[in-house]
Amino acid sequence: MTWILRSLLFVPGNKERLIRKAANSAADALILDLEDSVIDASKQEARDVIKKMLKTGIAEKHHIFVRTNDLKSGFVEEDFTQLTLEGVTGFIVPKSYSKTDVLSYEQILQKYETEKRFPKNHFKLIPLIETASAVLHAEEICKASKRIIAIAFGSEDFCADILGIHDEDSNSLLTPRALIALAARAAGVIPIDTLHVRVHDLRDLKKNLKLARLLGFEGSLLLHPKEIEFAQLYFTPNQQETAKAELILNLTQEAASKNRGVAILDGVFIGPPMVRQAKQTLARNEAIKEWEESRK
Repeated sequence: MTWILRSLLFVPGNKERLIRKAANSAADALILDLEDSVIDASKQEARDVIKKMLKTGIAEKHHIFVRTNDLKSGFVEEDFTQLTLEGVTGFIVPKSYSKTDVLSYEQILQKYETEKRFPKNHFKLIPLIETASAVLHAEEICKASKRIIAIAFGSEDFCADILGIHDEDSNSLLTPRALIALAARAAGVIPIDTLHVRVHDLRDLKKNLKLARLLGFEGSLLLHPKEIEFAQLYFTPNQQETAKAELILNLTQEAASKNRGVAILDGVFIGPPMVRQAKQTLARNEAIKEWEESRK
């Protein structure tokens, strides 16, 4: 299966009205949150709201992920036992410092998956990379479980962990972003960029989405529905990219048919990496079209 995860919208798990609103959005995935946006006294209320909302069919047009509480919280066991349900695609797991943490989540999830007779690896995992340790162990984390389809960067916790500053130009985030994207690609999973904390600064959002795309990210965590259209735009191959990809493949085929060693586009030799990237662009574009069609 090709996962399309351009936009992953956070919604507090205890806010039924906001979940209903998010369910009518174009986001590829909804993240129903049990962690930071829900106080301890409201954790069970949030689980109950999520269970109620799953019965309304919100999973028909979205991937549904639940962000659980962390391993030390005392809540994660209840999160998994109550929400390993039909309609839930998987779980966003916080504070994944290393492979060991992922395996702990895996063990708990496997127990309830087996008890409820779901197929093995039915529920997917997206570890949150939120600390210096997690960034340095990102590839190891990606390979810790076959359930893992992506990793996502949590920049605010990361900055707090390294005693750094999230400056206006996000200079402090460039290195971890690059390392996370590299680790994900090396492991064959999807890199998801950090959320944009200046939710009303759409110019800054576009700048960060452009950078994320350049670094190899395939999607972004989002805080507000108005960010969705921009994430969809930047993480979808545009008309110019697809036209160029088609031209590269056509010129390559033409060169082969005429027994020429290489094709040339705008004075540049078209080598195997360019051909491979062109194929990837067209395949992703087709996968996105199929995903969008399935949601109609």
